[in-house]
Amino acid sequence: MAEPWWRTGPQDVHRIEDRVSSLYVERCHIDRDDNAVVLINKARIVHVPAAYLAVLLIGPGSRITHAAVTLLADSATSVCWVGEQGVRLYASGLSTARGSQLQLRQAWLVTRPKERVAVARRMYDMRFPGEDTSALTLQQLRGREGTRIRRLYAQHSERTGVPWSKRDYKPGDAFAAGDDVNRSLSAANSALYGICHAVITGIGASPALGFVHTGSALSFVLDIADLYKAEFTIPLAFELSAKGLTTERDARTALRDAVVQHKLLPRIVDDIKQLLVPDDVHLSEKELSGLWDEGETVVTAGWNWGNSFAPDQHVDVIPPPRDQEEGRDQREKG
Repeated sequence: MAEPWWRTGPQDVHRIEDRVSSLYVERCHIDRDDNAVVLINKARIVHVPAAYLAVLLIGPGSRITHAAVTLLADSATSVCWVGEQGVRLYASGLSTARGSQLQLRQAWLVTRPKERVAVARRMYDMRFPGEDTSALTLQQLRGREGTRIRRLYAQHSERTGVPWSKRDYKPGDAFAAGDDVNRSLSAANSALYGICHAVITGIGASPALGFVHTGSALSFVLDIADLYKAEFTIPLAFELSAKGLTTERDARTALRDAVVQHKLLPRIVDDIKQLLVPDDVHLSEKELSGLWDEGETVVTAGWNWGNSFAPDQHVDVIPPPRDQEEGRDQREKG
């Protein structure tokens, strides 16, 4: 059967950094109308172009049709099923990524201690621009980062006149503990995690393979979000509390506006690629469908290898970066 005329093809998909960062919905019916997602509740009906949305966060009390999910998948829009107030992530769908090269590169880096430490150091270096941290151990860098964050809390407290004693929160529930500024900070951080998660999955990286954080399905999401809290969520939480804006929606919408104003999405994309794929490393953006042989060899897929002759062509696979080859040679010599 021919595809319906309204099915979104790859040529219609917008780059992840050009999209609206996120949309949180709850207690509504989600359907589709042509290439738009339709949000329906008792108060109103809203049409949202699917291809312009990076991630749809679906909260409690919502239901979504098969047609809407199909449209979002075809538009390469990440779909996340989350808890109340967007705090917990229960499941997520497909993204814009069609190949596995970036994820394979990330796995290679995170499973080799020397390369993993190098990426973790680059993450800390982004917090201390212009400073030489090469002589510091990771433990010392963690301590230095903790001191920096405590200093930021004190500075923003003095700037806004909002009292501050300590960070107080309950994991998984942004409004279960702490004062107004703590709750606003937890809510803003939760929204930031959703944005970072959308970008990470959208460009084909793995949310689970973290370099500083580990052991969680969202370790890399926490790694990336920590790069922006000092600039976005911490000052935002104090400013909202100073204005008496203390609801979860206040934090989420304020962060959304800041993300758009400061063009955070393309910045996250660039930062992730610089962390995982420096300028001297090249990865193919093509979808390479092959069969792994041995070593770095990949042979043609879609071929019956029981035939009397084999195809002449191999899959066009980018060889490992030079640093990978040198590292392997050194291990083999050792």
